[in-house]
Formats: sequence, structure tokens, C-alpha cells
Amino acid sequence: MFVDLKVIWNLPKVELHVHLEGAIPKETVLSLAAEQNAALPRQERDLFSFQELGGFLRFLDWMCGLVREQATLETIAYDFAFRSSRQGIVYSEVIVNPTHWRALDLEQLVEAVHAGFDRAQEDGLADCRILLSLARHQTEKEARDLVEWLRVHHPNRVVGISVDGDEGAAGRTGPKFAGAYTMAESLGYGLTAHAGESSGPEGVYDALDVLGVHRIDHGVRAVEDPQLVRRLAQDHVALNICVSSNLALLYPDLSNHPVGALYEAGIPVTINTDDPQLLGVTLNDEFQMVSEALGWKVEDLTRVTEHAISAAFCEESKKRELRKSLRESLS
Repeated sequence: MFVDLKVIWNLPKVELHVHLEGAIPKETVLSLAAEQNAALPRQERDLFSFQELGGFLRFLDWMCGLVREQATLETIAYDFAFRSSRQGIVYSEVIVNPTHWRALDLEQLVEAVHAGFDRAQEDGLADCRILLSLARHQTEKEARDLVEWLRVHHPNRVVGISVDGDEGAAGRTGPKFAGAYTMAESLGYGLTAHAGESSGPEGVYDALDVLGVHRIDHGVRAVEDPQLVRRLAQDHVALNICVSSNLALLYPDLSNHPVGALYEAGIPVTINTDDPQLLGVTLNDEFQMVSEALGWKVEDLTRVTEHAISAAFCEESKKRELRKSLRESLS
């Protein structure tokens, strides 16, 4: 017996692993391409079809490069919050990687996303915060420069930093970003990193021991190392898992996905969408799919949401507000 979809819709959800770049609808991309007179990289019907991570990342560069004005990005950010709210998401930490948005500098980028999220919250939509992400191909200096920019400007919606990209292609990158992560933590920012997806357990160890992260995005391949699984459970390190995303690139089907094993091991698992528009998924879809496959009850989905609240990088007063909303939805 799985959880009724109506219950899932009514649950005030928290999402911690979602990329703004992967949350732009196809119709928006097509409209921007037409405005810019830009040729599509593939036929329209296959525009959001990907075979491997490298091609996916190159597509993000092309797509985000279509955004030339801050007003356009502000609208994209606002629309993201609107769609999140329609899914019952009340709080989201949204990953934004400046390297994809080549027509806007860092200040323009953050200002635009910030303005869109501010306007959305003023309209009663989801409270969206920002995680600025490094690309694995960037240099140590570029990483430090980003954190120095945060030190100087300290935009109040930016709550943490991340690193993403193809771990397998880039090789080990933790050591070159360690200094930037130390700087960011000293400034009070939350630390996360993509690890344990295109790399094995060694990527998770690096994220923990070299970068000193507070949580892990993906982390599913930690299941291959029992000692690491025990450590994640004992240290209460959240894994922000994106099941459909992993099925697209890593596991052949849901029966092979380790989300259930990691949850049962006592790791604070959260459920997320990663790139919802590009994958054609919603957070409600992900909750329902996992609950059906694993036989999760309302209590399990509530626990997963509590994990997300605890792992969020927002202020404690916001966490209290989110917990209160969750309790009230269940009464």
C-alpha cells in the first residue's frame, strides 16, 4: 500500500538538490533560441534527450548562453519558484553554476536570481535560496575568487557553495577546492558537493575529508563501501538523492537503486529532482515513485522531509517554521 498522491501533494516539501539550469521548461528554451536566432543543437523532439553526462553539461552551456539579459533570468527564477509552489514545495535551495551563464557576470547573475526569488516570496511563493556552484574544470584561483566575492557582497539569499560536473572525466578535484571551502565555511556558508555518482565511494570520502562538506549531493555509490555507509549514518550526513536522475545515468532500473538500502542503514536521505524540466519529473512524482517501490508510508515521507529541514543551510528560525508547517499538515 503506497501513500496516496493527494497526501504527497499536501505535504509541505523541502528540496535541497535542484539546479536552476535544469529547471527551465522546453518552451522557454525554444522561445529564447528563436529570439537569438540560435540553431538548436538537435531536433526539437530530442532537445532534452541525453546519452551521457558530458553531452548533458555541454547542452547546459548552450541553453544558459541564450540568456543575455538579467530581466530574462529574473523571470526564470520567479517561474521556478512558482512551479515549486504548485508542487507543494515551501523551501528550496537552488544550485546555480555561474560557468553556464556566459553572457552574465557573477554580480549580474546573482542579482537577477536574487530578484526573482525575492519577488516570488513577496507573492507568497516558495522561499528559494541560492547555492553557488563551482565547475570541476575551474582553477583553485577561480574558486577562491568566487568565495572572496561572497565575502565582499554577502547576498542574503546565498546560503552555501557546491561543486558539480563530471567527476569521472575531471578526475580528483577536491584538493584544489579545499582552500575555497575552508574560506566559505569561515564566512558561515553551508558546504555541499556532488560526489558518489560519476565517481565511486572515493568521491564521497574526498568530499567529507578534503572539502569538509556538511552534506552530499547524490552520494548513492557510498553503498558500495559498508564502512562509509556506517560513517554517514553515525555522523548524520545527509545524502540528497535524485532517483530519476540516477536512473537516467547510472542504474538500469529502480530495483537496482540503493535509496532504500541507504535509508534503512540510518543515513538521513532526502528526495530531490536534480534537473526537473530536463528529466521531465516533479518532486511529487519522485516521492510517489519511491513510496510505491519501497512501500514507504506517510511516516517515511515525513522523516525524509525532516531530514531535508535538518540538512538545510537556512537560519534556525526558518527551520522551526518549516517543522511547524510539517506538523500542522499532518494534524
